Order: sequence, then C-alpha cells, then structure tokens
Amino acid sequence: MTEEIRPVARRGPYAKSARRRAEIISSATSVFSACGYRGGSLREIAKQLDLSLTSVVHHFPSKSALLVAVLENADSASIDSFESDSRGEGVAYAVLQYVRRNLERQEMLRLLALMAAESSAPDHPAHQWFRDRYERVIATAAMVIRRDQEKGRISNSRDPQEIAGSLIALWDGLQLQWLIDPRRDLVAGMTAAMEDLLGTEVPATRCPRPERPSSPPG
Repeated sequence: MTEEIRPVARRGPYAKSARRRAEIISSATSVFSACGYRGGSLREIAKQLDLSLTSVVHHFPSKSALLVAVLENADSASIDSFESDSRGEGVAYAVLQYVRRNLERQEMLRLLALMAAESSAPDHPAHQWFRDRYERVIATAAMVIRRDQEKGRISNSRDPQEIAGSLIALWDGLQLQWLIDPRRDLVAGMTAAMEDLLGTEVPATRCPRPERPSSPPG
C-alpha cells in the first residue's frame, strides 16, 4: 500500500518573508492612498509597521519597486471572472459584477485613481504600468464587445475598440465621483451610462445602502 503524499505547507523563513511582504504592501497602500507616491515615503511605511528602513528595503529595494507591487495587488480583481461573466451574460453584466465587487475595495480604488492621475507625468515610475494596463483593459473590453455585437446583445455597431475606450472612460469618471461622494449610487450610474453607450437594456441594481435605525416609539 503506497503512502499518501501530502503537499508540504510553507514554513519557516519563507512563510515569514511572504507575510512581511504582504504587511509592507498593505502599509504602503495606506500611505500612498493618503499621500500619493511622491508624498509617501519608505520611512513612513517602516514606521507604521515598527520596522527599520533596512527591513523594508530588504524586501523592496526601491520605492518604485514597492509601488509596482502595490498597484499589482490593487489591480488583482480577476480578469478571469470578468471574461467568464461576459461570455455567459455579456459585457454589461460583467461590468456590473466588477463594479459590485469593487464597492468593498474603496481604498484600493482610491489608490488606483490617485496613482493614475499622478502617473500622467511621463517621468512618474508608474507611467508605463498604467499605459500597459489601459491597453490591456481596453483590448479585453473590445474583444467582449465585438462578441456581443455578433450575438446581437448590443445595438451600437461602432468600432469595438472605440466603444471600449468610452466604456473605460465612463467607469473611471463615475468611480471618481463615487470616491468623492459615496452617497452616489455607482451601480445605478454605471447601468444608465452603459444603456446609453451600448444600446441595450441593463437591469438596474442599486448599491446597497446602510439601513437607517428606526426611531424609538414615542
């Protein structure tokens, strides 16, 4: 009878190192979200974690390397989920599912919005990262839109690449408005915008709002 071989859990310094990297990325996310890339410092990140600057640099040799790790983590909403949702239900449904998932990631969205604005300067360390990201996201959306056009899911017959660019611009703009004023209904706003852009009816689903406590009986 052969002995069952079980995967060995990661232990010792490897697990500790992975945890430390995750802690540094989390702290850097808070610092960069509050201060921006240029205003945030490795020293402040180290201070938040009660670490020496040397310890932070051991895991991330430069501030720009840490920024890329933070952005990759913030942008980790799975593209696989988007492609799966869009294949089954279409681009409008997939976008709304993506929006709903992001309602719980407000700090991450704020970080991406802030870094995107800062990185418009060509000398910013995240400039190329955001250029590549926009190209990738628009290409993925265009592919999905083209498929929806072929299946008759949307009536807008313009070039899918142009529609995709407009769709991402709508998302960025409505997201920024919501970050500034969370009272706005982001899902309802995105629903109305997509109906106009895509020429298709999208069932409106409103953002969940906290219930107001009922007044005590008088």
